[in-house]
Amino acid sequence: MSLAPDTIAGLSGQEAAQRLREAGFNELPSSQPKKLVRIAGEILREPMLLLLVACSAIYFLLGDVREALVLSVFVTLVIGIEIYQQRKTERALEALRDLSSPRALVIRDGQRQRIAGREVVPGDILVLAEGDRVPADAALFSATNLSVDESLLTGESVPVRKQAEGRLTKPGMEAPGGDDLPFLYSGTLLVHGAGMARVLATGFRTELGKIGKTLQNVVSEPSLLQRDTRRVVRVMAAAGLSLCALLALIYGFTRGDWLRGFLAALTMAMSVLPEELPVVLTVFMALGAWRMSRLRVLTRNLPAIEMLGAATVLCVDKTGTLTRNQMQVTRLFAGGELLDVSAASTPAALPEQWHGLLEFAMLSTQVGAHDPMDLAIQRLGEQTLSGTEHLHGDWSLVRQYPLAQHLLAISQVWRSPDGADYIIAAKGAPEAIADLCHLPDA
Repeated sequence: MSLAPDTIAGLSGQEAAQRLREAGFNELPSSQPKKLVRIAGEILREPMLLLLVACSAIYFLLGDVREALVLSVFVTLVIGIEIYQQRKTERALEALRDLSSPRALVIRDGQRQRIAGREVVPGDILVLAEGDRVPADAALFSATNLSVDESLLTGESVPVRKQAEGRLTKPGMEAPGGDDLPFLYSGTLLVHGAGMARVLATGFRTELGKIGKTLQNVVSEPSLLQRDTRRVVRVMAAAGLSLCALLALIYGFTRGDWLRGFLAALTMAMSVLPEELPVVLTVFMALGAWRMSRLRVLTRNLPAIEMLGAATVLCVDKTGTLTRNQMQVTRLFAGGELLDVSAASTPAALPEQWHGLLEFAMLSTQVGAHDPMDLAIQRLGEQTLSGTEHLHGDWSLVRQYPLAQHLLAISQVWRSPDGADYIIAAKGAPEAIADLCHLPDA
């Protein structure tokens, strides 16, 4: 059973505002953007930079302005490079967060309203169509040929069918994955069909939000290079201070001038300690991050570059990582012959015998398709039928007959620009197509 949209009033504006105050915005838990002060503070906590700052201050106190300024320039250079790199990444991440925030079509006060996804509240009625990203966990009560890509949660690239519950009562949510379930999950994508659903959970209470909440508990550990650098700093600092104290004592006891002994010891310690090390390490890390950004990889923390370079085994899933998560037409069958089209990219690569098959395959796909199979057919058709009479870009869609239980096929009626000609293209189960084409039993 399905409920008509005009019989559903949805929440009132007052109810929605009250629930928004109670449940909060429909946003995933995420780390807060780093401010300039926080970035600079994290950088200055590095032992080698602290050493540079301390040495610069000592030179100032001793009146050696030139040496103090040189070290100050080093410190400023290191901090500037890291702040620039991290702020650049933060801005890119903020832009990605804005783009990934979907808008939602809901029914409130009996009217359809387009609102920001973050304003969706439990109890809202969502109106969803092909290509929409689900803004919250919800239960379907009306659906037409609905398929959803849940790979974000399950890792499975094949879309799953959805079956409407047919009522507005609140069911218990089940885990994602599997066909014919009445549940939709935040962040998943409708690749086929349309439907209406009642929101059950928003924000961190969704399946996607639970994952984000778990990731917040992950503690970052210092990289191997950071640990080694800190160990070197401790060893060098201990050695430098020991030599400094020894030289000061020897100078003071042998010559009786303790101030000059202290200055001589400090000068030796400064020459022993590797003040340039943090500058060199930061510059090389920044260069690595810059090179990664040219490959469209954002680096939020520079030490991640070193960790990536030190990796010897990389474990990944296949779908969408090692593969493109796209379907591709590889073979066509017509006139009793099979043609491999995996390498076809021009009209000359596709013989005329198969033009008609691909023409009707394109006419039977959804307009503005998101279904992976429809997209694969359209890509091949645009590559191989471009410039031929078989590409009907100027024809208009008159009517669509959706998939039904009594007829497992989708049919679309197209009209020519002058209105004189019509084409009906269909795709579906073999027995349904045979019936539509009135083929003989043999």
